Amino acid sequence: MAGFDSSTQAVLLVAFTTVATVILLLCVMTGPDGDDLDEFYTGYGSLSPMRNGLAIAGDYISAATVLSTGGVIALFGYDGVVLALSTALSLMLLMFLLAEPLRNAGRFTMGDVLARRMSGRAPRIATCAATIAALVPMMLIQLAGTGDLLAFLLGFSDDTVKTGCIIGIGALMISYAAIGGMKGTALIQILKIVTLLGSGAVVALLILRRFDWDLGALFSAAAARSGVGPAFLNSGLQFSGGPYPRLDMISSALTVVLGGACLPHVTMRMYTADSARQVRRSMSWAVPCVALFVLIITVVGFGATALAGRETIVRADPTGRTAYLLGSRAAFGADMSTAETLLFTTVTTALFLTLLASVAGMILACANTLAHDLFTVGRETTARREMTIARVSAVAVGAPIIFLAAAVQHYNLQPLVLLSVSIGASALAPALVYGLFWRRYTRTGLLWTLIGGTVAVIVLMTGSNLVSGSPFAAFPDADFNWFPFTTTGLVSIPLGFAFGWAGTVLSGRHKAEEQRRQYEAVEASILAGTTRRGS
Repeated sequence: MAGFDSSTQAVLLVAFTTVATVILLLCVMTGPDGDDLDEFYTGYGSLSPMRNGLAIAGDYISAATVLSTGGVIALFGYDGVVLALSTALSLMLLMFLLAEPLRNAGRFTMGDVLARRMSGRAPRIATCAATIAALVPMMLIQLAGTGDLLAFLLGFSDDTVKTGCIIGIGALMISYAAIGGMKGTALIQILKIVTLLGSGAVVALLILRRFDWDLGALFSAAAARSGVGPAFLNSGLQFSGGPYPRLDMISSALTVVLGGACLPHVTMRMYTADSARQVRRSMSWAVPCVALFVLIITVVGFGATALAGRETIVRADPTGRTAYLLGSRAAFGADMSTAETLLFTTVTTALFLTLLASVAGMILACANTLAHDLFTVGRETTARREMTIARVSAVAVGAPIIFLAAAVQHYNLQPLVLLSVSIGASALAPALVYGLFWRRYTRTGLLWTLIGGTVAVIVLMTGSNLVSGSPFAAFPDADFNWFPFTTTGLVSIPLGFAFGWAGTVLSGRHKAEEQRRQYEAVEASILAGTTRRGS
């Protein structure tokens, strides 16, 4: 299927098995004690700013980001570069606006942040539901793609083997989260980001050498083999089939900028910093890593089109998810030497590690909010019991995802990535901005934001051309497309903020004044970190 020779496939299989085993051993060695909640949830803030920054970047750059962004660049050129730049801008937004307040207001989960000045359990339950709604779709697409990715690399095509790969790798991901906790998953993310950026940089340099270090020549060659000519280097190609391509592009970029920074598996890394200064220093490491990733993915994406051609990319995967691998393989040439085979193995192992780390981090975020926000806060329980609940929650989240991924692996699940990011932008981002900075924000406003924003995304997404009405939709043979944009952000993000405002206004002046007084009591702690975070 992939066209690799048997010796290369054997090396890849050995590398994948070794990496999976070593990571499991490291998680066992670094895992927390059975009754140490702070170690499980935050790793005691024991990571240095550099290591924590690498872990943040690792959580932020998921396997879906690498494969999907690379595919968009390879197939649509300029539009893909805008998507990659939006990814970097999103983390910069988190760094400058939300990172320090998140660290100061939260202890273990996003529920701690949003419920800090809200009474009752409803805010935590709503935050837990929004967290799971945002992360489950992204976990599902990454795990469902495991079988296809391994089939592409190792050359098998049997559906039973693909399903076995999904189940086996899914079980590993659950184990990493349940055993390793925050420190264990951080270690995986650090290994992942170092390997991904290091191997990617080598591939990017090899591609540039093929074009005599001339970016202009690379872009021209990619345009020539893109099948669309100069349009490849202009905006709007990705959304040219829609009625409003420019607005569609703006909607997509806005959704990524606001949503990517607010997904719970990224924000949970803010709680691991010991101080505001440490979180600033951590983000100063994370942002350059993501910026370097943007440069790498741009060169590799264009290189895939320039060296392999659009037809080859589409034939391997119509959505372009294999473009990163095809670009890497083309950079080494048709006949790879032993050294080049080892380098290519490093590239593919980095992708495999990215897949393992991404889903493990998301499972941990979901398990944390289930254990802490839903089952234990406000109830009398021991630390050991909460730890046990957290680990059981990892299984409770991961097991259904595994079997659902195996069941839907043959469908086009690309809309799920945008569904996750859109919920982050339309529900979680407004809730965080209002909750951290608006004095009068009420409990009703929070609930309306989270529930209204999430429901708006789901309703609007069902009418987009990603679900029906296009050849690459989840249901290509159906057509109930009524929404004019590919992403929902242009409509759902204002709706999310509007729901929060309306809920607060309708709560009444008395409730708003009460929330203002409660906010002023903790304002210095949230914005400046002048007091120690509470539990």
